[in-house]
Amino acid sequence: MPATTASTPATGPIAAPTAAFHMLAAISLSHTLNDTMQAVMPAIYPMLKLNYHLSFLQIGLLACSWYAMASLLQPFVGVFTDKRPLPFLAVAGMGASLLGMLTVSRASLFPLLLLGSMLIGLGSSIFHPEASRIARLASGGRHGMAQSLFQVGGNFGSSLGPLLAAFVVVPQGQHSLAWFCLIAAAGMVVQYRVGLWYRARLNRPRPPKPAAVVQTLSPVQVRNAVIVLLTLIFSKYFYLASLTNYYTFYLIRRFGLGIRQADLHLFLFMGSVALGTIMGGPIGDRIGRKPVIWGSILGALPFTLILPHANLLWTTILSMPIGFMIASAFPAIVVYAQELMPGKTGAVSGLFFGFAFGMAGIGAASLGLIADHSSIEMVYQICAYLPAIGMFAALLPNTRTARST
Repeated sequence: MPATTASTPATGPIAAPTAAFHMLAAISLSHTLNDTMQAVMPAIYPMLKLNYHLSFLQIGLLACSWYAMASLLQPFVGVFTDKRPLPFLAVAGMGASLLGMLTVSRASLFPLLLLGSMLIGLGSSIFHPEASRIARLASGGRHGMAQSLFQVGGNFGSSLGPLLAAFVVVPQGQHSLAWFCLIAAAGMVVQYRVGLWYRARLNRPRPPKPAAVVQTLSPVQVRNAVIVLLTLIFSKYFYLASLTNYYTFYLIRRFGLGIRQADLHLFLFMGSVALGTIMGGPIGDRIGRKPVIWGSILGALPFTLILPHANLLWTTILSMPIGFMIASAFPAIVVYAQELMPGKTGAVSGLFFGFAFGMAGIGAASLGLIADHSSIEMVYQICAYLPAIGMFAALLPNTRTARST
């Protein structure tokens, strides 16, 4: 019979594909550039609050405008591109983010801030499903590793955002956000090169699919597992919304830090999130997705319970294992879901990234309302119990991987 690839012998086991690390690096870099732009916005919320005399609810709405746009469109983008791949769609996504940064840099009214935020969210809704699909295509079968490399690029960008905000935007002012358009332009160049590789892959004859996963679950079991995964994402992203959007306010209000000092603390937290993300996928490849999902969310509970009662030093220390543990769950969740629904990579990525952003947006608005009517400290006292929802991971079915022989 004919060989499945140029290097595969005509008989015997199908050779394992090789990961395209240059493409994984490019996707991770573009994710860094995309999420750097996103992360600058929460880092400058204290400055915008002061300049525009905003309430915490308005800050929450500003965050929600980005999350809502990113959330609502991602599943549709994923489903559409499953049926009709568009190799250069992510370039357009970066272009939308460029327009968003330019709008925010020149905004003089709150509605214009909302518009700019929504454009950045539109860019993310286009970028994430397609980039996640390309990461899986370039994985060579090491899906957890590829998903971690892809996502750690985003988390690294999320950690760079507060740092750039502290040393560029806060001293130079809102107009300096226009410089971040160069980041978007660089992302468009990288994504164009990725698109060329992706288009070439689409034009190749497709080899027979290896029997990577034996699907033994009924449709009802798959549906219930997806519901559990989405519940865990609710827990994860509601809690992360409290730190991503309000951690600087918490540090300023409770410990009297300046905006730059608070942004540096946010950088440390986001750095731990990046480290957790890069570890979660490969660990899931080795020991299974379910143990990683189970341990990463529920394991953060002791630290989140202590955080609202800690001094500044311990608040800084505790934020790092919280970020590390909670972040390590998401690569495992996405790959676990992709294995539950094989052949629907774009739809799964769009659903889970979109739901994650949606929960973060609802969380940002809800927690802003709580902060307005109570206190910023109350936000962290309430959110401290959210990782307890990680107990629902016990309901996830065990999956088994079987290689073709």
